[in-house]
Amino acid sequence: MQQVKIFKSIENEIPTLEEEMNQWLSESGAQVISITGNIAPQSANGGSLGGTFSGSDVILFVLYENA
Repeated sequence: MQQVKIFKSIENEIPTLEEEMNQWLSESGAQVISITGNIAPQSANGGSLGGTFSGSDVILFVLYENA
């Protein structure tokens, strides 16, 4: 049966997200069918044009079957 696993992080923590995904893949033994993702646009903190930008959200969807 196909199942979905969702991973969420922010763009400046992508190496940590990779580690989390790789650990899950190794421990679960899942047979990956596909991986898709999305990155949300950045927005300025406080709504001002001169504000600093926060890290964009990154979300990854893994479609898999149990081994």
